[in-house]
Amino acid sequence: MPSLFEFDNENHGWRTQSEKRCLAKGLVRANAYVQPLSPINGNGVCGIGQPFLVNASLEGDVWLDPGATLDCAMTAALEQWLAEAVQPAAYRHFGVPVIGAKVLGSYSCRTRNGKKGAKVSEHAFGNAIDIASFMLAGGRWVAVNSGWRGASAERAFWREIHSAACKRFFTVLSPDADSFHRDHLHLDLARHNRDGSYRYCK
Repeated sequence: MPSLFEFDNENHGWRTQSEKRCLAKGLVRANAYVQPLSPINGNGVCGIGQPFLVNASLEGDVWLDPGATLDCAMTAALEQWLAEAVQPAAYRHFGVPVIGAKVLGSYSCRTRNGKKGAKVSEHAFGNAIDIASFMLAGGRWVAVNSGWRGASAERAFWREIHSAACKRFFTVLSPDADSFHRDHLHLDLARHNRDGSYRYCK
C-alpha cells in the first residue's frame, strides 16, 4: 500500500453496486469516443473495475483534452450534465455550443488535494472529474479562473452550470470552495451518508 495513504475503514461496497447498475442498464456504451479499458487495481487502495477512456462526449460533439479515465456512473453523469445543462447555458449566454473541454483531472490514485494523511480522493476511483474551461464553437475559450468573477456572461454561464451540477453530482467544488479549486470545477459522485442522499455544493 502506498505510504501516502492511511488505511480507510469506510465501506466502499456502494461503488461496486453503482458500477454494476450502470453497466447493467447500458448507460455507457463503447464507441469511437468512449473506449473500455482493462481494470485498474491500485494496490487495493484505489482503482476502477471497468474504466472507460472518454475522449469526447455527446457522440463526439464535445471533445475532452486530455481524455478522461472514468468509471461508468461518472461517464454517464458527465454526458447528462453536458447535454442538459452546459449546452443550453452556452447557447443562452454565448449563442453557440460548447465543442471542447479542458480536463485538469480524472482518475488518479491519490488523497484529497494530494495531502498526506487525507482521505482517498474520489479521483482514485474514477468517480470525479475536474473541468478548467470550455471551448465554444468559433474557438473562444471560457475558463473558470478568469470567468468565475469575470464578465457578466461568463459569470452567469459558470454559475448556471454549477447550480445544475449540484443537482446531478454529489460533490461540486468551485473557486468559492477553497484555493485548491480556484481554477476549475470539481465534480464527483461520492456517497456522503448512508443512503447517498446528501449533496455538498460550494
